[in-house]
Amino acid sequence: MSEITDFDALRRALAENSEQPEGPARNARAEQLLAEAERLDVPLAVIEALGHQLKVYNYSSEKDKMFVPFARLLRMWDERPEDFDEYETHSLHWVFKWMSAGMLDQPHVPLASVEKWLGEMEHRYRIAGHSERAVRGAEFSVAEHIGDLARAERAYTAWLAADRDGMADCHACELHRQGAWQARCGRDAEAVELWRPVLEGEFACAHEPHTVLASSLAPLLRLGRVDEARAHHLRGFRLVRPMESMRGAYADHVEFCALTGNEARGLELLAERPAYFTDTGQPRSRLDFMAVVTLLTERLTELGLGARRVPGPAGRTWTARELAAHARAEATELAERFDRRNGTSCVGDRIRARMAQHPLVERLPLGVRTVRAAAAPVAAPPPPAPESSGTAAGPGLSALVAEARRLSDTLQPHALEAWAAVGRAAPDGAGLPTRDRAELADHEAMAHGPEGLALFERAARLYAEAGDPGEALAARARGAYVRALAGEVDAALATVTGLYDEVLALYADEGTGVRQTASVVMSRARILMRRVHEAAGRGAAGDAHAALTDAEAAAREVIALVEGRGGDDVRPAARAAEARAMLAELAGLTGDAERAAELFRRAAGAYVSAGLPWFAVEYEVQVAALAHQAGDLAGAERALRGALEHGGPYVEPVGRAQLHLQLAEVLGGRDVADEAAEHALEAAHWADEAGESGTLGAWARQQLGGFLLRRGRHAEAAEVLESALADLSADTHGDGAVVQAHWWLGDCLGELGEHRAAAEQRLKAAELARHWPEQQDHATLSHLAAESLGNAGLTEEADRAYTRAGGLWRSLGNAQFLVRSLRARAWLALGRDSGAPDARELMASAVRECETALAAADPADREQLSAELGGTHRQFAELLARSASEEAEDAAIRAAFEAALEQTTRAVAVFATLGGAGLHGRTGAELAAGWLEADLGRPAWAAARARAVLAAYEGTGDGDETVHARRAEATQLLEAAAEAEGAEVVREAE
Repeated sequence: MSEITDFDALRRALAENSEQPEGPARNARAEQLLAEAERLDVPLAVIEALGHQLKVYNYSSEKDKMFVPFARLLRMWDERPEDFDEYETHSLHWVFKWMSAGMLDQPHVPLASVEKWLGEMEHRYRIAGHSERAVRGAEFSVAEHIGDLARAERAYTAWLAADRDGMADCHACELHRQGAWQARCGRDAEAVELWRPVLEGEFACAHEPHTVLASSLAPLLRLGRVDEARAHHLRGFRLVRPMESMRGAYADHVEFCALTGNEARGLELLAERPAYFTDTGQPRSRLDFMAVVTLLTERLTELGLGARRVPGPAGRTWTARELAAHARAEATELAERFDRRNGTSCVGDRIRARMAQHPLVERLPLGVRTVRAAAAPVAAPPPPAPESSGTAAGPGLSALVAEARRLSDTLQPHALEAWAAVGRAAPDGAGLPTRDRAELADHEAMAHGPEGLALFERAARLYAEAGDPGEALAARARGAYVRALAGEVDAALATVTGLYDEVLALYADEGTGVRQTASVVMSRARILMRRVHEAAGRGAAGDAHAALTDAEAAAREVIALVEGRGGDDVRPAARAAEARAMLAELAGLTGDAERAAELFRRAAGAYVSAGLPWFAVEYEVQVAALAHQAGDLAGAERALRGALEHGGPYVEPVGRAQLHLQLAEVLGGRDVADEAAEHALEAAHWADEAGESGTLGAWARQQLGGFLLRRGRHAEAAEVLESALADLSADTHGDGAVVQAHWWLGDCLGELGEHRAAAEQRLKAAELARHWPEQQDHATLSHLAAESLGNAGLTEEADRAYTRAGGLWRSLGNAQFLVRSLRARAWLALGRDSGAPDARELMASAVRECETALAAADPADREQLSAELGGTHRQFAELLARSASEEAEDAAIRAAFEAALEQTTRAVAVFATLGGAGLHGRTGAELAAGWLEADLGRPAWAAARARAVLAAYEGTGDGDETVHARRAEATQLLEAAAEAEGAEVVREAE
């Protein structure tokens, strides 16, 4: 750290410290610089150092330190106002507002002192000739804080009525305060409307839209505008995160998490800022923070998570329940201190209401990775109707059996769970009739899969004992299918063949019904389908053909048996639908995709018609896949929408995530980015619910980030992509997905002005793409990284990246981007000391490369390369003219301008060869040449070029903005040339 030896060095040091992150380190440096300023013995140096110290204290957690430097500044002003220059005079009066707000934030400052200070501010502003606007704004803050609503309304009206002047807060800050008042008065819609110009970027400052975004969260939730609230959270938290002084806004984001079912993310936010629990420099923001900590941790306790470890004040571990008690006590004590000072209960009332809030949304998916704090609710079977009388088996058992049978007979999703409830109420079927015990064993077997074979046999024995031989055969057939699923296909087929013969004979003798017979026939068809897949897996073409023929015949047999049979029984219709789906699968295996899709559609439709839409989902997904393969994105979209609609709450979270993600990809392919983003968001949410955050969830977030980027929502996209990259890996997701995420994130950061970070992301992507056989992406990413490095002011690094990109473009035969990389290097060189010669040589190389490529180009590429050559000549001219300003001799300047004119003239000629396609390029170059002619003292030539531009657009309307601008500039050039010619005539006459 260099020693401060003069005023200029001090000013440089103050400016450097202003650019440092908010916090104690910056504050400590400001204190050192004040000591250095005092040693210079220059009053203005001390004044500027005090002003700097005051500013860094204000934008930190040590706001309580502001009062001492301000008191000293005020004393210096009163004693020697002539020591203050214009800027410091303005600054001194400006920070009066900070003092009034700062006093309100400190409960130990008496209210009488605050009021006295307000009067002092009004007096000094009047003497200085300032408007009352800032004074009335400060009075409004005092009245609003203590709860004097009548006075607050009067001050609010007077504040807005007073003229804006140099002491008024910026538009963005004023609109924030005005909207906050409307929200406090219960006028949320009015608040959001007032904030709109800030939210849309019309007004901004160092701390806006940061605080407006935070303040808008709860009002938007109350208005039901949850999508906007989510967007404001993602966008706003990114702005607030690095700024230590914004604890109040940070608290708004924690509150948002507590009100939207995002408790886990709220805990992540607390963990990021441990100092916020204990920083005492601004008690009012600490009060707000502790209030929302109470809200969040008490919410966790309500969810049964009171014993969960949570981040809290350093020095010990905390459970949610313990932190809730601590935070409530802290918030209550702080509120009481404010209320004692104010003589009202206003602050305490507001804080108690804030801590008592209930969630406004059960769960609002955010898109970033978040582990759910509490288990997600699942769709549960409806409880059985109350039983009118008990049985020997105990009260309610017969009702459980009746409900389980109802669910299984109608193929409802929760039938197995209902039979499990029966099993818990009657272990081993104790107390149940034989038929009921058979059904219980049958469904327990279904739930156990391969481990349930013995239970299928038990069920069969009990069915036979209950006098239902057909259902006994069906149970054994189900057991045979389970064996096939376990890989014992041949043994299963041998078993089911015997059962098949038995049931058909029994059915022919009217010893069983269609339902039981269809169950056996369907089990046989399922096993034969397993044989098809087994043969296909072995690659045995002959066996596969035979197996396929047998399976198709079996499926058709099922349809023939059940079609049109069943009445109110939905099972025959379900069998027919499943059999058609088998035929669809077989058609797909033989390469008949069109027939496969049609049969899957019919199967899905049959399930929906039978009132069993949840069974349609699997087949609608198949339809979507086939449609996608055929390039029918509209058909894929219809099928996936149907799957989501029909699956409803019965699809497992991972299935929902997959459906939403597939639909997002289809919609993205159809360029419906808005809705695609919504489905990608849902996919990320359900992946988190399924415990697949790091796999399926990361992929969904990657896609969501891309869709948000396409919609121009760069801050949200950046948050989501950063979250995705924490989990994306080449092994799991493929290096293409990782490269694309880094690429998109770099694009977002570039749009947000974070150029160094953008370069980092693009370089990471380029390094991964470096190993790909196709080098187009590597070249593009290297070029983009160079742009970001240049925008970040890292000239040397940018030049190396452009050099690397140029080599890649050359190897790819891409002359256009090779030329662009050379031009970019030329401009970088011009910015270096003694860089003009290198800059000219690089630009000359760009011209040569373009001319060489154009000479060998195919006719299809000539127009594009000609436009590139014209643009290169034009840029060469600009570079020559700009470099001339660094030359010392007039002759050198004139020579540079002549060389620039030559390049511009060449640009005109090149663009002229393009006809109408090069019109705007030609006229732009013509005007540039005209101004150079004027600078070189040739007004007649300048006027001729201006007239050439006007002639080029003769008969063209002004609807085109470029045409309008070119005409206006040409007219301006003509006037300047005429004035110069007149002056020349006068000189000659003299």
